[in-house]
Amino acid sequence: MDWVTGLPPGGDRSYNACLVLFDKFSKTPICLPCHKDDTAMDTAFLICNIVISWTGIFTNIISDRDPRFTSTLWKNLHQLFGTNLSFSTAYHPQTDGLDERMIQTLADKVRRVCAYGLEFKDCYWFTHDWCTLLPELELAYKKPIIPVPIKLLLF
Repeated sequence: MDWVTGLPPGGDRSYNACLVLFDKFSKTPICLPCHKDDTAMDTAFLICNIVISWTGIFTNIISDRDPRFTSTLWKNLHQLFGTNLSFSTAYHPQTDGLDERMIQTLADKVRRVCAYGLEFKDCYWFTHDWCTLLPELELAYKKPIIPVPIKLLLF
């Protein structure tokens, strides 16, 4: 898990960062809008209320050495849930290379959405910003464009 920061304020609570978690088993991203200065308690609240209800309790969490994950709160949560917190080594892409690539792709997509303005209207004239588009950006990452074989086009 890691943060994408430096985003313009978006959403009803003026989020300026995105917490990105990556399930290595299903290779699906989970993107949660948050604030850059969230504490360890805020991050634990996000993960416990949103992520665990969707995926279940993790067996192993790989993270960088952010102070939010090295706090005593996280150590107590890992003891409570029975999970293992592993820290990645700097400049070691074998540990979290897929994670970092996904974060780079997501950050690029969010910044492209933000380049058109903080809010835009879709074909039904609903207003969106980057926070409301996170599920669509996750789907765009999960479902890449695949060329269709010519045999399928004939039938």
